Amino acid sequence: MIDSITGVGGRSLPTGPVGGMAPSSPVSAPKMAPPVQGAASIAQPDHDFATLLGNAISEFGQKMRGAEAVSIGGVKGTAALQDVVEQVMSAEQSLQAVIAVRDKVISAYQEISRMAI
Repeated sequence: MIDSITGVGGRSLPTGPVGGMAPSSPVSAPKMAPPVQGAASIAQPDHDFATLLGNAISEFGQKMRGAEAVSIGGVKGTAALQDVVEQVMSAEQSLQAVIAVRDKVISAYQEISRMAI
């Protein structure tokens, strides 16, 4: 469609390279970003809710143990303060996520228990 336009408002358009620029090459499809690590395991239908919840709880336990170990290292002076803060903040975020999931599960249980049979 653009190739068929030869002029605008009575003026002819220049042909060939414009302003020292070479003609554009054909546009190719954009490259897709690699998938997020861990996202494929969540999307697979063979995982049930109990397995996912168990994995999340075990990862939470590992983060808490790691934060505790780094904190002890910080008290002893063998770990850098930045590492201690990063680990503790990561563990705190995980704890907040676990508490949010727990609250949702309790809320869902209470809602189900109030349903009329």
